Amino acid sequence: MAGSLEGNKILAALLTAGVIAMTAGFIAHTIYSPKELAENAYPIEVETAAATTAGEGAAEPEVSILELLAAADVGKGEKQAKKCASCHSFDEGGPDKVGPNLYDLIGNGIANNSGFSYSSALSGLSGESWSYESLDGFIANPKSWAPGTKMSFAGIKRPGQRADLVAYLRSLSGSPAPLP
Repeated sequence: MAGSLEGNKILAALLTAGVIAMTAGFIAHTIYSPKELAENAYPIEVETAAATTAGEGAAEPEVSILELLAAADVGKGEKQAKKCASCHSFDEGGPDKVGPNLYDLIGNGIANNSGFSYSSALSGLSGESWSYESLDGFIANPKSWAPGTKMSFAGIKRPGQRADLVAYLRSLSGSPAPLP
């Protein structure tokens, strides 16, 4: 007789544990149930290509780098260049780091530093020169301008900041390239 009651005790313990678990789950769901928000608490604005072409959400109209260079601030550009200093040097005759030395860049050939190993994306452009427009495009989005580049910089999105940086890079020369 004692043997048959042991099975009942085990079954009763399992059923009781199940009822307690279900009750705890029901109570927890009631107390901590998330409520759907009508709108996001922290909206994140993302500019899409469709919104830009439709004119919605465009922060500022696209202005040519040549127009922005007239009002560019070399001092602000030097501050922008601090983002680049961990990978590039800016001194005449300075060493190559992870990236090549950027002294006397504008007007000179793309991938022209013989002591630096450029990616195939930039080596393929070695016959071309760094113009204001090409440098602006590269700084805006290196991966898009030169697909396959080894440069892991995300780019500078604001045209005014890029113009300041380009003006600073222009000043890094014994004879700066003329402004258009």
